[in-house]
Amino acid sequence: MQNWFFRYKLHHIVFWIGYHLLWMWINIGNLSDAYAYLFLGAFPVKFYGYIIFQALAAYFNLYYLMPRFLLVGKYKTYIALVILTILVCSAFIVGGYYLAPYFSDLTFEQIFGRRPDQYLLIFSTNAFPSTVGSMTFAMSIKLGKNWLETEKKRRDLEKDNLETELKYLKSQINPHFLFNTINSIFVLIHKNPDLASESLASFSDMLRYQLYECNDQEIPLSKELHFLENFIELESLRLNENQTELQFEINHASAQGVSISPFILLPFVENTFKHVSKGKTQKNFIRMCLAVKDNKQLEMHIENSRGGESNSPSSGIGLKNARRRLNLIYPHQHQLHIDADAKTFKVDLAIDLK
Repeated sequence: MQNWFFRYKLHHIVFWIGYHLLWMWINIGNLSDAYAYLFLGAFPVKFYGYIIFQALAAYFNLYYLMPRFLLVGKYKTYIALVILTILVCSAFIVGGYYLAPYFSDLTFEQIFGRRPDQYLLIFSTNAFPSTVGSMTFAMSIKLGKNWLETEKKRRDLEKDNLETELKYLKSQINPHFLFNTINSIFVLIHKNPDLASESLASFSDMLRYQLYECNDQEIPLSKELHFLENFIELESLRLNENQTELQFEINHASAQGVSISPFILLPFVENTFKHVSKGKTQKNFIRMCLAVKDNKQLEMHIENSRGGESNSPSSGIGLKNARRRLNLIYPHQHQLHIDADAKTFKVDLAIDLK
């Protein structure tokens, strides 16, 4: 029944009746009196004229004039045709006033309190402003609906692009990371076979995670943290222990029962290894801390030393994409602060995972 009602646009009839009833209610101040005024006695003839002709004028504007003239930039023609439509509609509405006496025992003056020769007065004070108001209201609804649909399509397109990007991230590994990791494990095979075996197992876990374990929009945070630990472990193989201090603390206990969008944290961790200083005459360090507070808010702090490079790491495409993903996936649910100077680069990220 509901589908049939909306399929044949019967809700439009209810809308126009309700629209005029509302205005009459506002003018009279009592709903029952407004109903009696509009639907009883001689007034329905006039009332139906308002409903029918204003609805026709509004739909003529929305579905013919706007697509043919307004939306293609023919503004002068559009304005002229809208004015003509309002004038013609108002003229037909005034005709309803003169039909009312034929359906009643009352005269024109008794019904409306005006003389029949006051056509222009009725036209200018009743029909014309009412038609302008109804067409403006209908146009506002249509434009608002179009804007909401356009905004929804834009958001859906961004989410589709985001999902495509995520699928790409899951199917591809940074070629530099892949090359460096394999090369580091190859060197370890001769120097430290046990560490090489552990590193190869971690590398295998990362590949498995990227290919099979993160296909949902959200995954357990514990899996994401395990992936980050493997990533940090493999990246640390390329660091000189005597020159670079590496500290990272991940509270796994606080991550139980919490989910997160996959790879939302990786760009920040990857960025710190990419841009950490490697000079022999300065203090090089990477410090990371990650925990979940009150089982709902993830907090991550990352800090690394810099070698005084002129370009800020925050201007890279990786962090720009990370910001965009955060804004799309966690709008109004995250705070990201990035602070950089000549010596240090800091990232503070908080995500509400409720």
